[in-house]
Amino acid sequence: MSDQFDWNLVRSFLAITRTGSMTAAAKRLKIDYSTLSRRITALETSLGAQLFDRRTSGSSLTEAGERLLEKAEQMDQLATSAAQSIGSSKLEATGAVRIGTPDGFGTKFIAPRLGELCNRHPDLTVELVAMPREFSLSRREADIAVSLTQPNEGRLHSRKLTDYELGLYASRDYIANNPAVKTTADVPSHRFISYIDDLIYSPELEYAHFVSPDLRPAIKSSNLIAQLNSTIAGAGLCVLPCFIAQDEPMLVRVLPSFRLIRTFWLLIHSDLRNTARVRVTADFIAEQIGEAHGLFLPPLESDAPKVR
Repeated sequence: MSDQFDWNLVRSFLAITRTGSMTAAAKRLKIDYSTLSRRITALETSLGAQLFDRRTSGSSLTEAGERLLEKAEQMDQLATSAAQSIGSSKLEATGAVRIGTPDGFGTKFIAPRLGELCNRHPDLTVELVAMPREFSLSRREADIAVSLTQPNEGRLHSRKLTDYELGLYASRDYIANNPAVKTTADVPSHRFISYIDDLIYSPELEYAHFVSPDLRPAIKSSNLIAQLNSTIAGAGLCVLPCFIAQDEPMLVRVLPSFRLIRTFWLLIHSDLRNTARVRVTADFIAEQIGEAHGLFLPPLESDAPKVR
């Protein structure tokens, strides 16, 4: 490696990995494409290694690029920390941050609030991936992940966001046109909506046996929003998060004494924990959940125990 290693070249490299393309990175850095390309070529020459596989469909990191990315993130954290401790300046978040979340939480809670995050940090680009799956932070599938379970291995920093409650719901039309549900023993005689067994990505989503061991779901989907919409349309009964279902005027909570409690965890790879774009986004998510605490854990209507 050259003794004249240039930090600006590394910043250009980070810009590409964070925005996902040379064109977007050049725009973010306020330079033209050819200048950025020359910087990457200079960095590769300095390191004696190719960092990107360049194809017509786009660029991807080589093995050397993956190794540099880990070190570059650490360098960026150190630079940010130094600027804060010396200048006591406000954290400036720039570049792209990718948030991986469960589909319901991301779509119904996070998405409507992202405008406020961007208002606070105009140079931040937010990528929300709201899908029914777990995200691998070590493979850079996301910078921040919201998970239903707390990891017990890997170089991950975890932070409890909140417990949240789930209940049994049906549409007003379904309730009006079907026999009453007075106890959980009545549920198996009703049409039930649930997850597809072999596509459940977390054991925390296995709800049916808590309702009744005799339950045989008639409608299944891997997507929570699809389950929600089927329930609103009157297709049957469904276990849904209260923070989503209680805002739907067509839904009614069935058997209010039936409760499940689950937990949202916020996960960050240790290498990114102190990066400005990740820190401000993680803090924003925690702040928004704190302000909406009552959505996730509604006031109790009875003394019935909660089930975990």
